[in-house]
Formats: sequence, structure tokens, C-alpha cells
Amino acid sequence: MTEDDILSLGAVGLGERFEAGRLSPVDALDTSLARIRVYDPLIHALNDLDTDRARDAAAASLARWQSGDPLSPFDGVPVAVKANIAVEGLPHHAGIAAYRDEHAAKDAQVVRRLREAGLVIIGTLNMHEGALGATTDNPAFGRTENPRRTGFTPGGSSGGSAAAVAAGLVPVALGSDTMGSVRIPSAYCGCAGHKPSPGLIPLDGVRLLSGTLDHVGPHARTVADLIALTKLLAGMPEATTCALKLNEITFGLWDWGNHVEVAPEVEAGFADAVERLRRAGARILPVEPPLYAYGADRRLGLLIAEREAAAIHALRLSQAPEGFSAGFRSMMAWGARQTEADYVQALQRLRNLRHAATDLFRNVDFVLAPVAPQTAFAFGAGVPANQADFTAWANFAGLPATSVPTGLSEAGLPLALQIMGPAGLDQETLVAAREIETVLGRLPVVSPAN
Repeated sequence: MTEDDILSLGAVGLGERFEAGRLSPVDALDTSLARIRVYDPLIHALNDLDTDRARDAAAASLARWQSGDPLSPFDGVPVAVKANIAVEGLPHHAGIAAYRDEHAAKDAQVVRRLREAGLVIIGTLNMHEGALGATTDNPAFGRTENPRRTGFTPGGSSGGSAAAVAAGLVPVALGSDTMGSVRIPSAYCGCAGHKPSPGLIPLDGVRLLSGTLDHVGPHARTVADLIALTKLLAGMPEATTCALKLNEITFGLWDWGNHVEVAPEVEAGFADAVERLRRAGARILPVEPPLYAYGADRRLGLLIAEREAAAIHALRLSQAPEGFSAGFRSMMAWGARQTEADYVQALQRLRNLRHAATDLFRNVDFVLAPVAPQTAFAFGAGVPANQADFTAWANFAGLPATSVPTGLSEAGLPLALQIMGPAGLDQETLVAAREIETVLGRLPVVSPAN
């Protein structure tokens, strides 16, 4: 198979070719490593490669397929992991210079599940410092470029994860999401991403930003891969399925009114995607997330995240303050100054939002919204304050949420929508997202240019 043939396949497609003997895990790994050699110097998505162990793992996978005893349907699929998720033997720094020399003594639970299914861990991915930021312009580990436009951010904090998938360096990757950090980079780079329901995917071995808001989630080329990877990461049986058809679904269309300033190309792209779904048979009703106060609630989310980050990093901050950027130190210092009463009040606000969200889903099956109010923006242009207004609600309300590409703007930058479902219904949300992808299509892998 040619490189283009291999790049057209996701994890599910690769596994099918491995089973049929039409492709080997060694060839799939070689394709990833070849693209990394050519394109990663241009975008800097990866921090640390684990080439020797990856080659050994691919060879072992090939032997299992040849003997008819694969560990899973995805045995041999290459994958890379965000730098805040522990990979045994590799640096585990979460993009923070103060932890640069720390190596993981063991795999995070999600990485262990990947290995147990036979996936081939290539290495770790660049991220915004501490997972608290929107650009993946990391002062200690370098800037990750958007593979579709040099000089533009891939989003944050999982920018390296989304960029690596969009550029074909790996078919799937792991990121983490506090208020949109899987979905926004996926939207900016043109791949799919999923934030799971709280507690579905374990956080053991993750260097956290916020124990309250953090989730590990996958990035992939296809929603089918998101479904497969979410099951695997959650420890669910592969046979777990649900069936939904687009003409059986009622979508709630997020009416943001005057609350969010949405860029014209995003608003037009979203409206076009919704109309295409309507013509394909979907039922669509306007809704507004109950109680959600947009910027005010987003600031409460930052209070929670920055206060919890200050506690998580307090010891290292006291030992090596120079290992944290001035910006990150300032945000944690602000968090540490917030009172216990303010913190408890913010947590109660989240509980209220979660309770109110259940009422919304009595009338609709899922909610549709843009992922971010803007497309990817240039480095140095300033981070839009409202960037997470649509994504943060799913974290606050405890909902599964999936980012799906919808096309390209006139400027050639990816557009995307977000589908959110009731708490705990990840498989249903992902299957509905797959129906959306069937109508809207998906963006091909991009080869970054100088």
C-alpha cells in the first residue's frame, strides 16, 4: 500500500488491513516514523520519541497477527500520548520545565490499556505549559504549529496531539480536556476529538491541572476511531454497541443570542452544517443551556483550575520557581489567593449546572454548537477571551462532547461543530457524531509546508 493509502485509514481501517494480511504493523509504524522525520521539524508536535520500543512492539504485533492471536482489533496501531500522561521511561513533565528531568516509573492506566490492546506507543506530544493555555506555544519545549497554516496556533492545551493526527504523524493520539483542550485543538487542526463523561476514563498517572475538571480523551481521523478508542480507554467490551439513525435524532441547536461574539465564517459554516443535517432528516430545535452564564461561569472554571493547580504544584513551585513561566506562576498565584469559600461556591455552581442540564435533555437527544467562536488564529494575535465559551459548558455540566470537522473556511482553516449528549451516554453521543460525519464528510490528512 502507498503512503496515501495508509494515511486514508484510521485505527479501525488499519486493524482490518492487518487482519486481512494486506498491511503489517511494521509498515504502519514505518509510515508514521517517515512522516515524523519529514514533517515534525516543521510543526513540532512531538517531544520525545520511543523508536526502539515502538519497533519492538510493532514486530511483536506482526507476529501475533501472523499467528492469528492479536490482542485486539487495533493491535499494532501507532499512537502518541500528550506529555502530561505517563509513559514508562519517558519524560513526564506536562510541558513544565520544572519537571523536565522526571521520567515516568510506570505507564498511566490509559497507556497500560493501550499496550494491553497491542497499540504501539511512538512517544509523547507537545502541549501548552501545565495544560493551562490556548496556543501550545510552550516557553520550555517549543511552539507547535498548526499543520494547516504556518504561524497559526493548533489550539491548546492538547495542540501537539491534534496537530500530530491532522498531519498524519499518527492515526490516533491522547490528549486531555479541562475546558475544551481536546475539542478546540481538534477543531482548529481539522480532526475529531472526544471529551468523555466524568469518571469514564481513568486519570491515574496523569499530571493533572484540575482534578475536578480534567478528562483524558482521544483525537482521531474518524469518529469510528473515537468510538473504538473510547471503549478501549474506558475498559468497555469491544462488542458494546448502540444504534442510532440521523432521522431518529432530535438535536438541540444552541441559541447563543448576544452572549457570544461568533466570527462570521464560523457562524456561516455552522449554519451550513446544520442545514445539511436537516436536509438529511435530522430534527432540530433551538435550545439554550439552562443557567449557563458564559464568561462568568468560565471564570469560575478558571478559579477552580488555577486554585487546584496551585495546590498540585505547590511543592515543586517552592523548590524550583524558575521552572515555571512567569505567566503560569501568575495564574497559580491568583488561584492560591482565592478563598476556600469562593472555591466551594464555584464547585456548588458546577453542581447546579449539572443538575440543570438534565432538564435540557428531556426535550432533545443531543445539543449542537460550534466548538469555538473563531477558527485558528495567528500566534501573537492574542487569545480570544471567549474561546472556551461553547466547550466549557460540557465540562461544567459533566457531559460527553465530541468535535467533528465540517469543512474549511474561505481562508482554508478548519471549521467544526460540537455534539454534546446526556451525562454517561458517551457511546450514544459518539454514534450520533458518526452519523453527522457521514453527512458532512471528514478532512483529509494534511502535509505541512514550509
